[in-house]
This record gives sequence, structure tokens and C-alpha cells, in this order.
Amino acid sequence: MRFAELEHADVAIWGCGREGRAVLAALRRRFPDKPLTVYCKPGEADAARAASRLRVFEAAPDATMLSAHDVVIKSPGISAYKPEILAARERGTRFTSGTALWFGENVPGKSDDARVVAVTGTKGKSTTTALIAHLARSLGVRTALAGNVGLPLLDLDEQRADLWAIELSSFQTGEAGPVEVGVIVSLGEEHLDWHGTRERYIADKLKLADVSRTLLVDARSPLLMERTAGHPQRRTFDDARGWHVEGAAICRGTEPIVEVQGLPLHGAHNARNACAALAAIELLGFDARAAAASLHAFKPLPHRLTSLGTRDGVEWIDDSISTTPDAALAALESLNGRDVALILGGFDRGLDWSRFAAELHARPPHALIVQGAAGPRIARALRDAGVAGTVEETADLAAAVSHARAQTPANGVVLLSPGAPSFDQFGDYAERGRAFARLAGFDDAILGEIAGLGIA
Repeated sequence: MRFAELEHADVAIWGCGREGRAVLAALRRRFPDKPLTVYCKPGEADAARAASRLRVFEAAPDATMLSAHDVVIKSPGISAYKPEILAARERGTRFTSGTALWFGENVPGKSDDARVVAVTGTKGKSTTTALIAHLARSLGVRTALAGNVGLPLLDLDEQRADLWAIELSSFQTGEAGPVEVGVIVSLGEEHLDWHGTRERYIADKLKLADVSRTLLVDARSPLLMERTAGHPQRRTFDDARGWHVEGAAICRGTEPIVEVQGLPLHGAHNARNACAALAAIELLGFDARAAAASLHAFKPLPHRLTSLGTRDGVEWIDDSISTTPDAALAALESLNGRDVALILGGFDRGLDWSRFAAELHARPPHALIVQGAAGPRIARALRDAGVAGTVEETADLAAAVSHARAQTPANGVVLLSPGAPSFDQFGDYAERGRAFARLAGFDDAILGEIAGLGIA
């Protein structure tokens, strides 16, 4: 959908968080006097009312309210499978998003800014997207870094870049237009509360393949390899013939290119993310070998295996971005050989923790502390796997930090890698990570913000 289609339509915006505000601003630039309706949470209402000619409702709309509009532009966190949306669609209401509107204005043939690499995945997508932007910029390419990584695409509305590096969540992959290179870094299980089933989550993730001229996937993922086998231009990373990690180096085929040791990326999974980014740069026609040296200058994204420092001989590591069991496993594996007190839990999305628990039974950390709404589910899985003796159940993050501090020996690590979203106690993973830093005794300002957002 393009903005021109909205000029004479009855339009509503559902959600006035970061993405909703970007949509509202883009509409006002094009149609300053157009009446609009906004449905938002009470905490978002003041920001919405700052704009003119708005009707603001501080509640979610039902099917009847949605059906009163020609077009509803919804925020990504609102599930496309909600019954009221399905009912309104049947009555003729069209639904779109800020992401879809940006692609509508920036597809081949309609804009000079059509060179796009889009990245998704269950874990690793933000870091991979930021790495692609960093590598391209090191080669002098004017690059935009935006999307789910932390800057709505419409915040860069009508701006120009030579390359767009865009992160897409599973909520957004079905809204993307044609992309030159699509990257799927991993495929597991997440956001079942939004998608409804694991199969629908996977199918929605794989919608990126449908709009990718060239598709790049992890060769070590049997599920990805199976489900993308029919793509006519599929390429792989983490493959011995291409970009992969072998021993202590990131290699291109048999040629070592850069040593892993000394890179500001912790964990084997992040070395593989670097391989995905290098492979994407190469597929775009850039000199990936020349760009690889700039990996040493990459600034890691906050809340992703971020060391806060040491207190009383104990290192504290914030991996609040971890919202799946697989992500928590990867974080734990990156600290192999150290005494780790692992803090798990948060918002309960009903994920299956049995494989995670089986892995921990074979290689348990020094201590396990579960907290939040998902705590009881995780604790049951751990007990069923025979690791109950090492599990401490707590009510919330503050209590979990207190227990971890008491149980971690000198030279050990307290790791927050919750494997679950934050919404039971916090607004988002960043708020949770900052709270963890404060509870550990650090100034949360040390975490900083995501570097490189926007165009450079």
C-alpha cells in the first residue's frame, strides 16, 4: 500500500508507541489537515493528542470500531490474527503498517532507494543487521540501519541511502516488499502468543523468502535448509565453502580472514552472525574480505552478552535481549568453563523448555534462579529433567538478583539471559536490562544505546 491510497480514505492508527508515532508523523507531513483516529494505551495518549485533527481513544478497538474505517495502520506488536481484525477484514477494512507503507514507497521502479538487505531470525537478527550496516559503511557505502533494530523505517521517511539494512521481526516479514538480499539467520520458536502456533510462526518468518531476490540462510539449520530448498537463488553461510568459523578464525572457504579472538563479539553464535553479515555484503557485490577487518571496530548492541563489570570478584553480564530458551543456551555456552549463576524467566508465552532442560541436565551451571510469570513453567521443566536440586524459584528480578549475588563464588558470573520476554515486569527488554544493572550496583548509563541507527 502507498500513502496516496490513504488521502481520501478514513484512516485509523492502532498503537501510538514508537512505530505509531512515526506513522502519524509521516501522515501529517503528507496530509496536514486530514482527520485521523488513534487507538492507544493510556500512557500513549498525550503523545497522540499533540497532533492536530485527531480523535483519540485510550482503549483497544473492537471489530465494530475497526470496521468503521477504510484502513487501519496497526503497530507490529498487535497480532494480525486477533479475532476483531479477522472480523473487520471480512467486512472490508484494510490493514497495513508503517513497514508496509515504507516498502510501498521504496520498491524497485518507484524509488532510487530500492537497494535493500532485510534480516530476520529467531535470534541474532539485530546484531547481524547492525553488522551489515557497519561493514558496508567501512567500505564507504552510505547505509541506513533501521527497522525492528530500534528505529522505525518511517523515521527515515523520504531520506536517501545507497543501501538499506533493515531488521524485520516475525510480525513484519509479511509486510516487506521486494528486497535484493533476504537473510534468515536462525529459525526456532518464539512469539506463540502473537502467531498462535509454532507452524504459523515459522511460516510467517519464511514470508521473507517470498520477497527476496537472493536468500541467505544458515547451512547448519536443517529446518531452514529444508523449508527454503525451493528458493531459486538460495545461498548459505556457516558452510565450509563460504563464510564460516573454523577453529579460531572466520574463514572464506579455506582462507582464514580474521581471528575470532579479540573481536568485540562474545560467543560462537555471534561469530556466526558475523559470517552471515560478511556473506550478505558479498552477495550485494561489495568486497567482504576488505570489510572484515572493520569487525574489530564494531560496537556491540546493548543487552546482548554485555559485561557490566565486576563487583566483589563477580562479573555481571546483561543478556536481557534473550527471549527464547535457545538464546539462553547460546549465552550459557559462551561462558563455558566458568561458574555461572543463570537468571531465567519473565513473561510466559507458553514455550517448550524441555530441550533446554535436557541440555542443562548434561551441563548444569553453578546455580539456576528462575523468576517472573514463566518461572514455574521453567522450574517444572528443569525438575522433570532431573536438575531440581540446583533451581531456586523467586518472584521477580530483584529477588533473583539477590539470590544470585549470594550464590555466586569469587571469579564467577551472574548472567541474566532470561529466555523469555520482559512484559510481566517491564516495558521491554532494555528496561529490564537497565534494572538488572542497577540491582547489580552499576550505573545503567554504561549500557548506552544502539550505535549507528539512521543513515551514515
